Amino acid sequence: MFSDRNRDKKTPEQFQDVSQGLKKLYRTKLFPLEDTYQFHDFHSPSLEDADFDNKPMVLLVGQYSTGKTTFIRHLMEQDFPGMRIGPEPTTDSFIAVMHGDQDGMIPGNALVVDPKKPFRKLNAFGNAFLNRFMCAQMPNPVLESISIIDTPGILSGEKQRISRGYDFAAVLEWFAERVDRIILLFDAHKLDISDEFSEVIRALKNHEDKMRVVLNKADQINTQQLMRVYGALMWSLGKIINTPEVVRVYIGSFWAQPLLIADNRKLFEAEEQDLFQDIQGLPRNAAIRKLNDLIKRARLAKVHAYIIISLKKEMPSVFGKENKKKELIANLGETYLKIEREHQISPGDFPKLKKMQELLAGHDFSKFPTMKPKLLEAVEDMLANDIARLMTLVRQEEAAMPSQAVHGGAFEGTMSGPFGHGYGEGAGEGIDELEWVVARDKPSYDEIFYTLSPINGKVSGAAAKKEMVKSKLPNTVLGKIWKLADVDKDGYLDDDEFALANHLIRVKLEGHELPGKLPEHLVPPSKRHQEIDMGE
Repeated sequence: MFSDRNRDKKTPEQFQDVSQGLKKLYRTKLFPLEDTYQFHDFHSPSLEDADFDNKPMVLLVGQYSTGKTTFIRHLMEQDFPGMRIGPEPTTDSFIAVMHGDQDGMIPGNALVVDPKKPFRKLNAFGNAFLNRFMCAQMPNPVLESISIIDTPGILSGEKQRISRGYDFAAVLEWFAERVDRIILLFDAHKLDISDEFSEVIRALKNHEDKMRVVLNKADQINTQQLMRVYGALMWSLGKIINTPEVVRVYIGSFWAQPLLIADNRKLFEAEEQDLFQDIQGLPRNAAIRKLNDLIKRARLAKVHAYIIISLKKEMPSVFGKENKKKELIANLGETYLKIEREHQISPGDFPKLKKMQELLAGHDFSKFPTMKPKLLEAVEDMLANDIARLMTLVRQEEAAMPSQAVHGGAFEGTMSGPFGHGYGEGAGEGIDELEWVVARDKPSYDEIFYTLSPINGKVSGAAAKKEMVKSKLPNTVLGKIWKLADVDKDGYLDDDEFALANHLIRVKLEGHELPGKLPEHLVPPSKRHQEIDMGE
């Protein structure tokens, strides 16, 4: 496979598109290393074409009755096959909600033999899991862009953990590697994090970049209680995830029912809008996510190969193999440090020590392969050169494609019209009124304007600045307000433009964002004939 040593010197690897490039790199450069050093037995099954071709996936994880299934229904605004909702643990299966021409259910055993679905390698978890896995297919516009994985409600106590019959945390980790977004749901009304949930969150530890947290059912408690619950959640997550970065938490009630306590309605609207924008961006960012995951996998595969090579090197050729194996497993941490120093590898790239020790116990070290430099060189070349070329291709594909986003369902509800987020507020105030909204306060702005000694009906930038800085807004903000208010771009403000500048200052002081471009309804009536000539 790697016999042509001059291949890279002649011409770099050429790819038609990102998906095809990822598949080719994996098959020709990464898979041979994984296969030789038994990576699939230790960490993750091999990847298939469907893993690179599938739509972005969203994984929902949470304790029972946190509203996972209701959240999916809210997004799609439609029931899905096999859906059950209730206060008790109702979802006892993993359900992949995917697009199909008609409603239907595909059981787990049939699902894992379908080469077009990215689930074939789940057969490794056995019948106990496959009997609790299914695909719900249905025609829904949301599912044309993304697939959603509903998971069983996480319970507390040892008994429930044993009764599952399969490694629940390992299955979630398998999904976490392949999905684009992991949403952890918590119930603001009864916040407690069970032992199993803590274990699950730790199992997702290497995927914090995909993780978002939703504090659901937040309309069931008042503002003071909500602040306490939010603080308790952040403290608990900090202890479990144990990273300096804070995970993004969205607060709201993600269902289509009236709010019980509507005090925080505006907060919930803003949070829902932010979460929807995050989910809507998944199709656009899918290629970069797959590229990122392949890089993560390649780094782990490389480290794994060094570990196996190092262990093989230490094994005696004839006697004392079993004792040496026990000694090497016990001292695996020292092997990690040695590899880290020798190959300048980051400690974060190493597999979890305890888990690796457990897995090594079941392997015969004397059958491990020795160093095969060409396989390692191929992966090094992939990381150093091919990935950079694919990154350029990702940017080209993003630029060539129209803005991809998730559409349909709840995503359409607040896209436009009077119930769009922020409609009629801040810079949007007066959007559907006949009168120019600034005119209401213009008399008071005019009084200030005429104290600035206008010449030919206009004040200079220096004169306007003295007044505008009284707002105490930073110069960067005032500079933007000046650009928006100087509609005719002549470097001066007339009375209408000065009033507009003061209106925009008020908008900013009230906590709203400034628009990137002056909206039509804020253009002074005296300037509307110049609208076509306006700058940015």
